[in-house]
Amino acid sequence: MNGTSRLQSIGWIALVTSALCGAATSGFAQTAYPTKPITLVVTYPPGGGADAMARLIAPKMGEALGQTVVVENRAGASGQIGAAAVAKANPDGYTLMLDASSFSVNPSLYPKLPYDSLKAFQPVGVVALFPNVVLVNANFPAKNISELTAAARKAKDAVSYASSGNGSAQHLAGALFESAAKVDMIHVPYKGGGPALNDVIGGQVPLFFGNLASTLQHVQSGKLKALAVTSGKRSPILPDVPTLGESGLKGTEIYEWNAVFAPANTPEAVMKKLASAFQHALDAPKVKARVAQLGGELQKSSPEQARTFIEQQINLWGRVVKERKITIE
Repeated sequence: MNGTSRLQSIGWIALVTSALCGAATSGFAQTAYPTKPITLVVTYPPGGGADAMARLIAPKMGEALGQTVVVENRAGASGQIGAAAVAKANPDGYTLMLDASSFSVNPSLYPKLPYDSLKAFQPVGVVALFPNVVLVNANFPAKNISELTAAARKAKDAVSYASSGNGSAQHLAGALFESAAKVDMIHVPYKGGGPALNDVIGGQVPLFFGNLASTLQHVQSGKLKALAVTSGKRSPILPDVPTLGESGLKGTEIYEWNAVFAPANTPEAVMKKLASAFQHALDAPKVKARVAQLGGELQKSSPEQARTFIEQQINLWGRVVKERKITIE
């Protein structure tokens, strides 16, 4: 073999060896994930609904992944602070986000977000859907949705409803109700859901579109009357309360929800492991029992189904915000 042929042979050997080593390294990297703890960023403060869901599923996801999933709260600006941090994180599967339904509202409320809601993230899955409840003070005369809408139609702005602030879930649920029922009501924004709910219980404001999980105790105690739920079917924990659809208002099936996201460009192999771990968490008896206790509906959605749902939510709330001319000011 002459010198040239020998060099060519050596070159081919080196090339093949490099390719094999690269394939082995790539395969090892895919099968090795995860090799360290994973951070699940919650975009809301400790103690709230989003935080509770994160702390419920994190241990079970960690169990499936063989690593600890650490919950970290980064609250502020209706979830934007935490979301912006995750959008900029290394897309290696070690930084995830659990956000709430405000994620789908923010694009229409804020003229400029520090991230692109659809392009900056890959949904891992939707945890659960929590319907809203149309609630009135115990002394308010309306006993059903027909009587409520009749009261609202007697005079413009005859009925008022409380919320935790402009652009909040309660505000948007009320706005959608106004559109569906063809009524105009007075929106009374508060600095937080607690003060708003307290004033509805106290009779200062008659109406509240509350999350079932956080208001159920007041319905059960008789402090508030539940006129309807916003789910597609009746809630198992309020079986005697009709849906808004049953009450004659179509297009009012809405929920508050939580979902887990990864940064965009997270490798497909990592996404598959995360999706599998996520489903493992939702299958856990403890998770099922707690979500059912709160009146929620667990969602065994794939990442693709979760993306479709979130896109639909963004479109829905974009329409409501535009129709009702809602601003955060």
